[in-house]
Amino acid sequence: MDTLNRLEKTIAARRSADPDSSYVAQLTARGRPVMARKLGEEAVEAVVAGLSGDKAELVGESADVLFHLMVLLADCDIPFADVLAELDRREGLSGLEEKAGRSA
Repeated sequence: MDTLNRLEKTIAARRSADPDSSYVAQLTARGRPVMARKLGEEAVEAVVAGLSGDKAELVGESADVLFHLMVLLADCDIPFADVLAELDRREGLSGLEEKAGRSA
């Protein structure tokens, strides 16, 4: 978790940087729809990598998904700790139970 905590801090610091010197600042300047699309693109690439059986490719694409998710979360003012708290809340529930509870 230290890596993700450091990444969250780095993203927060770079959001207001010069877009010419920071990819995070470029994404921030382009807006939330671009961030969301980029996350979706990376997720699709992770799916393709998972189906290809190339473990190294899947690891790299997974890192891209986490990075872009955290950029989007930062733009939405959602701390990563909130996502972890939601995972903690779901711990011990079957996926079927958890999903059924959402529609109730």
